[in-house]
Amino acid sequence: MPFLFEPGRFYQNDATGQLVAEVTFTVTDDVLAVNHTFVAPSLRGQGIASQLMVAVAEYAREHHDWIKPVCSYSQRFFQRSDQYHDLIKE
Repeated sequence: MPFLFEPGRFYQNDATGQLVAEVTFTVTDDVLAVNHTFVAPSLRGQGIASQLMVAVAEYAREHHDWIKPVCSYSQRFFQRSDQYHDLIKE
């Protein structure tokens, strides 16, 4: 699923403009604090939340930023993913 971007979030709306997926983060210096992940109930179980985390990770790499997982989903995702450990700022 391709996501839209605006400062502080990646997201996707459905055809009616309703928000169906979103990850939000704040940026302080060079740290992205991932503070909220949402996927509409009708889309859960399809890997969309993890796709949102990958979008954040790629953004962080591209901008030479660290990631601080704050929300529970981001904490679990980054703990389980060896591929992004180099981006984590505790």
